[in-house]
Amino acid sequence: MMEYHNSRPARIVGPHREVITRDSLPPTDTTRWVASRKAQVVAAVESGLMTIDEVMLRYRLSLEEFYSWQRAMDRAGVSGLRVAWSQQDRALRRRNREEVSTRLRELVAV
Repeated sequence: MMEYHNSRPARIVGPHREVITRDSLPPTDTTRWVASRKAQVVAAVESGLMTIDEVMLRYRLSLEEFYSWQRAMDRAGVSGLRVAWSQQDRALRRRNREEVSTRLRELVAV
């Protein structure tokens, strides 16, 4: 007879090469989310240490907020989770959209 065990890891290697366990994750009452804490939570979900539902409950996060952290980390690593980086990224995207729409208007006018 086969016996199944919980396949979740007990610990993972975090974004800064530190060992992370459920107990070493940021406290549940965290209100100041610096980039390194966000990165630990994203790494915990991506590695299977915790589920998204557990993270949302534990830290009172919305799904959109967690996914925005995950997207930022995928695009630019831990530095992408910094508020200053996201502000710069938004400004760059806005400028790019404006340039594209200006070019399109020029092409249509010709």
